[in-house]
Amino acid sequence: MPKGTIIKALSGYYYVKSEGEVYQCRGRGNFRKRKLTPLVGDEVEFESTNPTDGYVLELFERKNELIRPPIANVDQALIIFSARKPAFNTLLLDRFLVHIEANEILPVICVSKFDLLEDDEKIQQELAVYRKIGYQVIMTSSIDEMGLEEVRDVFEDKVTVIAGQSGVGKSTLLNTLNPNLNLETNEISSHLGRGKHTTRHVELIPFGKGLVADTPGFSSLEFGDMEPEDLSIFFPEMRDRRPECKFRGCTHTSEPKCAVKAALDAGEIAQFRYDHYEQFLQELKDKKQRRY
Repeated sequence: MPKGTIIKALSGYYYVKSEGEVYQCRGRGNFRKRKLTPLVGDEVEFESTNPTDGYVLELFERKNELIRPPIANVDQALIIFSARKPAFNTLLLDRFLVHIEANEILPVICVSKFDLLEDDEKIQQELAVYRKIGYQVIMTSSIDEMGLEEVRDVFEDKVTVIAGQSGVGKSTLLNTLNPNLNLETNEISSHLGRGKHTTRHVELIPFGKGLVADTPGFSSLEFGDMEPEDLSIFFPEMRDRRPECKFRGCTHTSEPKCAVKAALDAGEIAQFRYDHYEQFLQELKDKKQRRY
């Protein structure tokens, strides 16, 4: 049986791309009994006698799965922030990074609108922290055709979702990738300091040698069922030091002989990253208390 990737799901049909061709398929009836729902991004086995009349027979195991947008097997997230209008926000960036790390997706940080900055020393220092941790950081002046050329190589051989701050040009980028999308882009509200976007069904659109989800991702940044003691796994500079802590399940706050706190005191972990970790940790503890 041929194998392919679901690139669009719409009105009960699944559009499977296989060897350069796209086949319109329905799902097998037993998917519902097995409580399985095919998602865009799923690797599948299918049968088809012609391009408009096929059936998805089997779903292969997923490496990850997102709820909003509903998509599976994402390789990376391009997180778009701006240097100005709206201002660069490391707290929000770290919240995105934790969610992306928790879903086993590779984050790539893209900061646009550098041409609007009069003094970029502070933001350059902050971005140097993320590079030191190991994140890829791209800086661009815009997120239109010119800016797209600067990030084009990032998409190669990957399934990518676009995420990030509201009002920074995610919809503009997606419209540039595929002018047929006509995603709504609105002026940033000067009162709220954020923009709006209109979500649609999810589709993977080809760009270069990769595929990009055509809707902004991570519309919810709630921490879900994450356990407080697991949070530091999603901070790479803490994850690397966890085995050196004296106590298993160390929360890196008040425990003695904590390798993370020692690295913080030595200046090897950025204070602002640790402050955000503490804030997220308290959120998780509060949420756990409410559950019980």
